Amino acid sequence: MGARDTCCLMTEESTTPDVADLLRRGAEALSRRDFDEFMSQFAPHAVWDLNAWGIGTFTGVDAIRAFLEDWLGSYEEYLVEVEEVFDLGHGVVFVAYREDGRPVDSDGRVERRQAQVTVWEAGVIERATVYADPDEAHAAAESLAQERG
Repeated sequence: MGARDTCCLMTEESTTPDVADLLRRGAEALSRRDFDEFMSQFAPHAVWDLNAWGIGTFTGVDAIRAFLEDWLGSYEEYLVEVEEVFDLGHGVVFVAYREDGRPVDSDGRVERRQAQVTVWEAGVIERATVYADPDEAHAAAESLAQERG
């Protein structure tokens, strides 16, 4: 068992009853480019931090959606699959996922595993921070949950 296997059990205090299901449905919506459904999980003033990839931070659903539409427009095929979800309590949720895509006019594929730390309030995402390293994301999620507790 790895460190994550021993420390990351789902808490009894859940931010939202079906957060894992919501995140999986969001990934499915993004994969089929259903931006309305995907964005319905975000608070109007949500922040999406993509600094791990050197992209920057987007504030508000309109800015997040515009970025996603532009970014996914560069892919002929795109799939995101949720691998792990851990509700660490106090509104903090860790999600690891895998992306697989084929850029437009290319035979090559882009595949990567990454993670997000999401902060939920009133059943919607207030902030999502992307990490290139899932272990770093998990450590950040644990720390944030302790701070908020």
